Amino acid sequence: MKNFKIKFINLIQIFIVVCICFANFSQEAEVLALSSESHNFVSSAVKNVGPAVVKIDTERLVERQQFDPTLLDPLLRDLLGEQGITPERERGQGSGVIIDKNGLVLTNAHVVERVDDVSVTLADGTICDGQVLGTDAVTDLALVRIKESTYSTFAPLGNSEDLEVGDWAIALGTPYGLEKTVTLGIVSSLHRDINSLGFSDKRLDLIQTDAAINPGNSGGPLINSNGEVIGINTLVRSGPGAGLGFAIPINLAKHVSDQLLKNGEVVHPYLGVQLISLNPRIAKEHNKDPNSLVQLPERDGALIQSIIPNSPAEKAGLRRGDLVIAAENISIKEPKALLDEVEKAQIGKIFLLNVLRDNKEIQINIKPEPLPGLT
Repeated sequence: MKNFKIKFINLIQIFIVVCICFANFSQEAEVLALSSESHNFVSSAVKNVGPAVVKIDTERLVERQQFDPTLLDPLLRDLLGEQGITPERERGQGSGVIIDKNGLVLTNAHVVERVDDVSVTLADGTICDGQVLGTDAVTDLALVRIKESTYSTFAPLGNSEDLEVGDWAIALGTPYGLEKTVTLGIVSSLHRDINSLGFSDKRLDLIQTDAAINPGNSGGPLINSNGEVIGINTLVRSGPGAGLGFAIPINLAKHVSDQLLKNGEVVHPYLGVQLISLNPRIAKEHNKDPNSLVQLPERDGALIQSIIPNSPAEKAGLRRGDLVIAAENISIKEPKALLDEVEKAQIGKIFLLNVLRDNKEIQINIKPEPLPGLT
């Protein structure tokens, strides 16, 4: 009986040791699995999109004078005679991403606008001729077609509406001509208004990221951890606050590329007004000034600062000092909200505005026209 107890105790001890070893092994295996996953999700995502990332080289002919005539000595000017204009080749570079099997490449408008020649270098080093199908300066997007044959390698496009701040963001491209460059960061912010960055001629809500985006990255893809394109890299903040990169959401890029493929251009509606934001605090401070010419309504809205001559706004009777408080029955709290509604409007169709003028609310029917000067 005593021996049986001893054997039973030994068996229990062995069982406990085995359990401890198994638990330690499971923990180590789990740690290894997590370690493997943390090291591989970036490379897996890059493998999914990398073969579709291209380098874009451009050339254009520019005419320049050989010498600045204001710097020439009069005697030397007499000896040399009138200085002619010499044509020069100006070269540029950027990135792009193939988005379908027919060799359509999405990139930035500023990479390929007003160029004479475009060449596209594929991920395997093959150099192909490119044809610019269309550019849209307002969204800084362009569509290029690779002329040679068709391609089965293209990048999967994600849904930028699914993004959340803190998601992984991976930037691909050819910064400074260095091909197949990858940088990692997170989505730092969403719906960043490009006008707040000093670009008043653009209509964009950008994805902000701390993934490094450098010159030459423009037009390359920003991808998520699943290896889907979520944006097109467009600019980087230099100087104070450097290290912030921005990308155009892929949902907008898809919409613009469809129009460029179909029409060769994107038509943007415009009203012809310059706006500033108004809120109760700003209005109260203004109204306290005894020298102010007008009293402003103490509420939120888009205040018309000026009217462009012969614009839809002038034709509809809008005035400087009008406060737009609604558009198509959508409340307007700031200028950007109005611009967003204008972008959805149809050219030549009545667009309803609710305006405060002399403390009275009136309705104005305005017909948006195509934004001039783009084509």
